[in-house]
This record gives sequence, C-alpha cells and structure tokens, in this order.
Amino acid sequence: MDRDTTRKYTNGEVTVVWKPGLCIHSKICWTELRDVFDPFVKPWIKPEGATTDRIVAQIKKCPSGALSYYMNSDVQADETIEIDAETIVEPTKDGPLIVYGNVTIKHADGTLTKKSNATALCRCGASGNKPYCDGSHRKIEFKAD
Repeated sequence: MDRDTTRKYTNGEVTVVWKPGLCIHSKICWTELRDVFDPFVKPWIKPEGATTDRIVAQIKKCPSGALSYYMNSDVQADETIEIDAETIVEPTKDGPLIVYGNVTIKHADGTLTKKSNATALCRCGASGNKPYCDGSHRKIEFKAD
C-alpha cells in the first residue's frame, strides 16, 4: 500500500487514523484490543468496540505511528495534532528506535514530516520505507549489539 494512504474510522467521538504504509505490524493493537482492531475482518478497525478512552490509550502504544487519533469535537479532520511532550528515544531489542513525542523527520528528498506520537525508525538498514521501520529487521534476523 502507498505510504501516503490514510484511512479513518470514527465512533462519533474519536476518529482513528490509520496509515498502512507506516505500519510495522507489531500486533500490539490487535493483541491488546481485539474488540476494536481485528485484522481478520473488514473493516479491521471498529471504534465502536471500546470506550474512547480505551481506544486512545491503545493508539498511544503504536510503535510506528501508523495509528493516530483526533477528538471530533476538538479539531477539523485535516488538522495535525501535536502532543506537548518531551521527546524520548528508546531502542527496542533487535528492532527499531522508537521516538516518543514531537519530532520532524527529514527525508532523503528533503521533504519534512512532523510526527507527534510514537515513531519507529529503522536501525537495521533493511527497511523499504526508510527512515521508518517496516519490520524488515525480523526477516534479516537483525541483532543489535
């Protein structure tokens, strides 16, 4: 799927935004909140399956930033939400660097992308979606020193 594809799902109160091109398939969303995130059915995101607070808490755990959200009462659908938080970088065991907080990514072509949740950055060098992790570290059996 195209890196810029965006899908939105709403329960009327919160809108879940999914960018499949960023997804590293960590499975955190559907193993922890299957009533909302179920990759075995279509549509795979059903925001009516849990409370808004529970959905938001789960989305904040997304390591790639493929899942984000906005409260329908707070923003227009095309606005970007920035989180007012300290930026933290956390290496995962034999996987990507997870950057929590506000960060601006400069791509090889010079374009800038603002991220404000959790972003998984490739550190194995094998990602087909650099600088983001696409899960290739598993295929090449990357081991961090």
